[in-house]
Amino acid sequence: MTSEQERFHITVSSAGRTVMHGWWGDEKVARGKFRDWIGSHRDLVEPHFTLTDETDGTLLTSWPEEP
Repeated sequence: MTSEQERFHITVSSAGRTVMHGWWGDEKVARGKFRDWIGSHRDLVEPHFTLTDETDGTLLTSWPEEP
């Protein structure tokens, strides 16, 4: 069970390996962080970013977008 403060999870990977992640309780804040992290870390090798709702495992968004 996920606490409300850890509901929205961002994962950042480079070349298939997780290099950074964070959790937020507010979706609006998490989406802002998601956007900011892409801007700050898009130069990683093969970058991939995901934002997931941990309460049900729903992928909310990813960059680049999933096919």
